Amino acid sequence: MTYFEELYEKYATDVLRVSYFYLGDRQKAEDVCQDVFVRLLTNAPELAQGREKAWLLKVALNRCRDLWRGAWVKRVVLGSPTFELIPAPDDTERRDEEEAMMTAIHQLPPDFREVILLHYYQGYGISEIAEMMGMPEGTISSRLSRGRKKLETILQGGSQQ
Repeated sequence: MTYFEELYEKYATDVLRVSYFYLGDRQKAEDVCQDVFVRLLTNAPELAQGREKAWLLKVALNRCRDLWRGAWVKRVVLGSPTFELIPAPDDTERRDEEEAMMTAIHQLPPDFREVILLHYYQGYGISEIAEMMGMPEGTISSRLSRGRKKLETILQGGSQQ
């Protein structure tokens, strides 16, 4: 198995999941995932051992950000399926909570959405996110805190501003 195939096998699901959470559209997320691995193959960057996933997710987030900025993506699709977060069908209360959370996350401004997804759904720490995004740790910490407050307001039925 080649290096590229190993990385694809190991991280494609994570790249797809982050892209889907960011965009809320499975097809666009699949396009981003494909684009990320095409860039890996064509650019052949030298990735430090253990930093491959961070590079792949950074490229995915940049691509998602580009798509999100496009005028045709400005609409938020409410009530969209939440990919692999939906629990078993008999657990409808939990499913409703997960759908409400994903809907709220999609209402966040992109800066907050990114750090929330990387921290809570991918398990990265503040320092790792800061390094990945090329920002100070204090900025990431602040965005997490402010993002949580915005989520709370959205989930309580208030506005995101």
